[in-house]
Amino acid sequence: MIQENVKETVKDGAEKVKDVIQEDIWGTILDFLSLGFHFKSGGKTIDLTIGHLLLVVLAFVVATVVLRLIRSLITRKMDLENELKFKSIFKFIRYLVYLTVILITLSASGIDVTVLLTASAALFVGLGLALQDLFTDIIGGIFIMLDKSLSVGDVVEIEGKVARVFEIKLRTTRALTRDDKVIIIPNHKFISDIVFNFTQNHRTTREAVKVGVAYGSDTELVKKILLSCVIEQNGVLKSPKPFVLFEDFADSSLAFGVYFFITDSFSDPRIKSEIRFRIDKEFRKNNITIPFPQRDIHFYKTSELINNPLND
Repeated sequence: MIQENVKETVKDGAEKVKDVIQEDIWGTILDFLSLGFHFKSGGKTIDLTIGHLLLVVLAFVVATVVLRLIRSLITRKMDLENELKFKSIFKFIRYLVYLTVILITLSASGIDVTVLLTASAALFVGLGLALQDLFTDIIGGIFIMLDKSLSVGDVVEIEGKVARVFEIKLRTTRALTRDDKVIIIPNHKFISDIVFNFTQNHRTTREAVKVGVAYGSDTELVKKILLSCVIEQNGVLKSPKPFVLFEDFADSSLAFGVYFFITDSFSDPRIKSEIRFRIDKEFRKNNITIPFPQRDIHFYKTSELINNPLND
């Protein structure tokens, strides 16, 4: 009996000590987390404590881990170039998530976030108007990356300029013109303006050289010369085959066009120039004239103008 009483007493004492330790430790932790600033505003108590600070840090860590997980799931099958583009997009999304976390934490602290947002409405409207173009460019960049309407290496024509794209960023796209000049294009241009993409579907493009010959020229000979000049030109594809169209009976000439296919539309002015040199040379050999517009000027004697009754 004595031994059993001793055991029960020891057991009860151990449990009491355990409860005291747990209560003291947990109470100490709660007291530590409650340290901070406590003040009243508008009948509400606003708490800015260590616990709220740790909650913000934890929320930031969790948000960062979740965003990285989502990014890795989306970009795991992408090449390095597209992966770098999506990293830029996720940087922008991360900032929005962090802002949301801050607002939620402030709301949990007792601060009326709606009042804060309402007070800042004018500021947000001003920032929205000032950054409208910036956000439009960013949205355009996101669309470009998602629907792949534009890729590095594409040859595009925008506002009369032909250029080869060498870099696509979140806000702007950089391209090299035929004059070896870099053109910086805001990304919203690709969703609001009409842009010609020469190489979107494939690298082969059809080009043409137009020429007019004098009336009375041998049209079959003209066709033969045009085809031979194009076929002999380096850079012109053998298939699809070049062809000639008799396009019109113009005012001063017979209009022809020779059409051909190339794989480098970026350098097509050089190819067209060499073809024109060949055509001019062959036309001279075969006495085929390239006419120019002519006007007849009539001269009248002064006496005839004076005696003309229309001048009365």
